Amino acid sequence: MKALVYMGPEALSFREMPDPSPTDGEVLIKVDSVGICGSDMHAYLGHDDRRPAPLILGHEAAGTIVGGARDGERVTINPLVTCGVCPACRAGADNLCPDRQIISMPPREGAMAEWLTMPENNLVTVPDSLSLEKASLAEPIACGWHAARLACDALRARPFLDGVLVIGGGAIGVGAALSLIAQGFEDVVIVETNEKRRAFVAETCGLATLPPDAVGEDRKPGLVVDAVGLVATRAFASKHVAPGGVILHIGLGSAAEGLDIRRMTLQEVTFIGTYTYTMADFRTTAAAMFDGRLGSLDWADSRPLSDGADAFAGIRAGAVGAPKIILKPFA
Repeated sequence: MKALVYMGPEALSFREMPDPSPTDGEVLIKVDSVGICGSDMHAYLGHDDRRPAPLILGHEAAGTIVGGARDGERVTINPLVTCGVCPACRAGADNLCPDRQIISMPPREGAMAEWLTMPENNLVTVPDSLSLEKASLAEPIACGWHAARLACDALRARPFLDGVLVIGGGAIGVGAALSLIAQGFEDVVIVETNEKRRAFVAETCGLATLPPDAVGEDRKPGLVVDAVGLVATRAFASKHVAPGGVILHIGLGSAAEGLDIRRMTLQEVTFIGTYTYTMADFRTTAAAMFDGRLGSLDWADSRPLSDGADAFAGIRAGAVGAPKIILKPFA
């Protein structure tokens, strides 16, 4: 099969790779669409030791099952494979499974390829009313849906707080903003440095956007979502969150520094790290997409998988306005 293979920092090769073979409980999927995630970019830049070269990247995918009882079924893919039997899995917190695996990280190759194998339990059927390209957005949006659910729980005891700032206008930030609105949050604003992306998000997604320097000193929302995860964005979050407020940290840009721990302690700011989603969150996200609660989902730019190296380079250069680039193996 043809696949886009990470070969080392800023080096990708579109080449032939062995076809995957399903094991017990797995099915073969013809990949229709696969998104480029921020974690794929971290690997591409050589910043992620969990993704050593050579490796097929990509975990945001949708496609069609080939063979077996579900032959021809259109599905979106939860890329997080868990054991199903540990205490976390049995409690419904399967994203915290100590034995979790995710495609695009050894031992599982990713979805930037023509074919992929996945456990059947990780698949959600996609109705004919939604394109597989849009269905591939379920994974990044589910991260935001899970985070929004955590925010609802954390803020339930503090009804005097209002307003939301989401730092980052990429797919994780946009998905978080749409999920928060769908779950009842108001006055949701995305903070984004890239002018081209701000304009795209405002025009295409109908979301309010601001550059960081336009966020006034007196703006103190009850919830700040860091969908980037850098020193500067953590500092911005801890500066602007209201006393008693919540910081949701989804981004994985860097591992240290940025938080004003003194202010967070004195003003009882809650910090929540949030990683991926549960299978229940993934299914709920997909249902919200299918019934239109998350908008038209027209905010991705699609390109052939063979042009994947150029797409990564364009994101690296800041030349991409769309929150998401989706690669098409059979385009």
